[in-house]
Amino acid sequence: MSMNTPRSAAPAGPAPATGDASAEFHAFFERHHAELARLAHLLTGEADAADDLAADALLALWHRWDRVRGAEHPVAYARGVVANMARGRIRSTVRERRRIALFWSQRAERTDGPDVAAVVDVRQALERLPFRKRACVVLRHAFDLSERDTALALGISVGTVKSQTSRGMAELQRHLGTGAADDLSGRGK
Repeated sequence: MSMNTPRSAAPAGPAPATGDASAEFHAFFERHHAELARLAHLLTGEADAADDLAADALLALWHRWDRVRGAEHPVAYARGVVANMARGRIRSTVRERRRIALFWSQRAERTDGPDVAAVVDVRQALERLPFRKRACVVLRHAFDLSERDTALALGISVGTVKSQTSRGMAELQRHLGTGAADDLSGRGK
């Protein structure tokens, strides 16, 4: 599902009735759609699905806009919606891959393992991280959010953000090497 403007989402379901709410949402959409799509891309690793996930998240926000606009941190709420939708997409993809693997495991053709000579880039390394670690690393380092804002977006404690980010960066260092992980976090500058 793709959404070019928030006005196209209005007829899809219950939405705020006032023109002010519509204008506020339109401004919110314009300001944050690209950021939310980027977050979806970094969390899922799927460029093609990123815009759709961001649009779906914004559509969900539109349906609850009266509550969302009154929230203390509507952008954090939006990031949380994207993170939850990304998690659902990843789980669905994993289930589908398991079904495919089960089907092909009954065949004689098998590969012995990954190509160890291949170069692992940051996205591939991020995809190896469990979702919560990936989300913390992406929000803290790619989006430069504070620990508090990251905690708000993911609905977890600041302490959990600290530990998951630290562990995620340690795993990235193992996958990429210390220099590449330091560059990612900004320490190599």
